[in-house]
Amino acid sequence: MRKLFLFFGILFFVFGGFAQDLEYHKVYKLKDGMSAEEIMRIKYHNKYSLFAYDYYSTSTIFYVDKSGFTRKKDAVRERIIKAGEDGISYKDLVIVTYPTESKGLAILSWTYADPKKEQDTWLWLPSLKKVRKISASEDDDAFMGADVTVQEVSTRGFQDETYELIGEEDFKGYLFEHTQELKFKGRPCFIIECRSTKPHWYYSKRIIWVDKDTGGNIFEEYYDKNDKLFKTLYRQWVWFDIGGGKLYPIQEALECKDLRTGHRTVVLIENSKYDQGISEQDFTVKSLMRSRW
Repeated sequence: MRKLFLFFGILFFVFGGFAQDLEYHKVYKLKDGMSAEEIMRIKYHNKYSLFAYDYYSTSTIFYVDKSGFTRKKDAVRERIIKAGEDGISYKDLVIVTYPTESKGLAILSWTYADPKKEQDTWLWLPSLKKVRKISASEDDDAFMGADVTVQEVSTRGFQDETYELIGEEDFKGYLFEHTQELKFKGRPCFIIECRSTKPHWYYSKRIIWVDKDTGGNIFEEYYDKNDKLFKTLYRQWVWFDIGGGKLYPIQEALECKDLRTGHRTVVLIENSKYDQGISEQDFTVKSLMRSRW
């Protein structure tokens, strides 16, 4: 009988808890002793705000070349968490609101609860009055002309990589060029090596520092097929008080540097709002074609 209880105990450990998907609408925190897979599940849970019911923010995007010349775009992001209803995990929408020549450009994505089912992504081109379906093979394209890719912003999921915990250390700090501030110096982090499950992908591996406090990926290094560092990506994660003492982990800023060209992209995220009752009607292909922006 004791062996039988032990057997079922092992089954619960393997098939329960972190071995399965995390619960929607629940905030999880990292703990010492977690595996790389457990840490990354929480990281993705936070990235796509699966702890919430919906999400809204505005952002300013700066494109800075090697000489310092800067272009700017503004955008709105909306997300609704479906929590597995109709087989969908969440729907996400990014819309450019400035400059005039790009206004209305939008990317809509539906991510499914089944990790084996590929995400559906559509691009609305207002100048052509045309919707284009984006295939998974285009995930490495630049996201709206930025140094980050479509995958890095909206399509990469837990199942797209393998993970190895290679260490724990206090982060040395990142000089955020946009403000010339040293960020997160001394912050305790897990260090994880990630390798894509996709063959012949645009990076051989990435090394990420996951903040033990917020569960956010505060810094990433991207290596090419020759294991040469070619890109870095900084994300500023903080705790956000939505009221009633309830805290959500959120991103406030991003800075991506292409070390080959000297180009960098900065994203400042503002006016973050959660659980506002966003209408699902905004997350359809037809709604893209009737863009209110």
